[in-house]
Amino acid sequence: MFQQLPMFQRVGAQAFKKDLSRTIKLDEYLGNPHKNFKSVHIAGTNGKGSTSHMLASILQEAGYKVGLYTSPHLKDFRERIKVNGKFIPKKNVVGFIEEHRDFLTENNLSFFEMTVGMAFDYFSKTKVDIAIIEVGLGGRLDSTNIITPEVSVITNIGLDHTAFLGDTIAEIAKEKAGIIKDNVPVIIGETQKETTRVFKEEALKHKSEIYFVQDLKLENYDTDLKGGYQNKNMKTAVAAIKALREKGWEIPEECLKNGLNSVKLHTSLQGRWDILREKPRVICDTAHNAEGLSLVFKQLKNEKFQHLHIVLGVVNDKDLEKILPLFPKTAIYYFSKPAVPRGLEAQILQQKAADFGLEGSLFGSISEAYDAALDAALDQDLVFIGGSTFSVAEII
Repeated sequence: MFQQLPMFQRVGAQAFKKDLSRTIKLDEYLGNPHKNFKSVHIAGTNGKGSTSHMLASILQEAGYKVGLYTSPHLKDFRERIKVNGKFIPKKNVVGFIEEHRDFLTENNLSFFEMTVGMAFDYFSKTKVDIAIIEVGLGGRLDSTNIITPEVSVITNIGLDHTAFLGDTIAEIAKEKAGIIKDNVPVIIGETQKETTRVFKEEALKHKSEIYFVQDLKLENYDTDLKGGYQNKNMKTAVAAIKALREKGWEIPEECLKNGLNSVKLHTSLQGRWDILREKPRVICDTAHNAEGLSLVFKQLKNEKFQHLHIVLGVVNDKDLEKILPLFPKTAIYYFSKPAVPRGLEAQILQQKAADFGLEGSLFGSISEAYDAALDAALDQDLVFIGGSTFSVAEII
């Protein structure tokens, strides 16, 4: 799969196909498995992964058999496709490719299109009650957008993947609003001046009830996901649960509370404000765009430490002019290239970082950079690893 077919996670633009025809063709070939289970569809620039995992955990706690489709993965491809928190078995991955290899090859399916087909086929065969489906990129033309969910969720909109989705917040919102379906309620996690009109117009066109989380009276709940930014995701998930209840799904209050407090236990979620060790304190986070990183650094300011060490690696399509000014100038930096073709060369990153007053050394790999940071750090120091999902994946 990784070698024969293009994969946006690794190579970027050449794997992106703005067309649902191949996904529809694959789905029809597989017998339209997406019609055999209920779903919740989640789009957004940031927070859609955490929100997806929260919803899956709550629904599992309520006794449902829950499929969960997310991307990208950190360590194991099978993280993308889970049922009740358990990875799709290796034999199912191998079996799917072996059984359908000729069709997949003849139709030149992308890595993502193929993975969506595999997920929907697996959820159908395992007879899940409901599947939480995270959009890969955008919404309107994302391969997941063949489903008609119980509820649609859009967490927020930020300037990410502008080469594909548009140069303005409103343009990107239009793409993500493409998941809004006829008569399906839609939850908007974050109210933004530039996006409100776009979402209201799209919802009106589809006769869909639209709910802005900030306008709802929602209780605050605790969650085992400790990033301060998770409060927004928690409220978005609670709003989605409210919408599901209104459609007849039985989700007791106790299950809502327990589900939010057991997200990691139920779903094996990693990489969101993960505290890996103490003395020195080590934290990693997969935030990789301006909106996500600004929230992470806001929380870092609340940490107590003597010196801050940052292991940093990014991919080559990130707007460094936007993200590097967010990084603290007082930190000691350890620059490296994530081990994927899309990884930005460490020397380029170091040079760009210097323009913003960020100083540090070069390393041959993220793991080498991490080891160097640990060696240099005092017990009272803090080591942070981030900039990319792939940087976190190499040390988690």
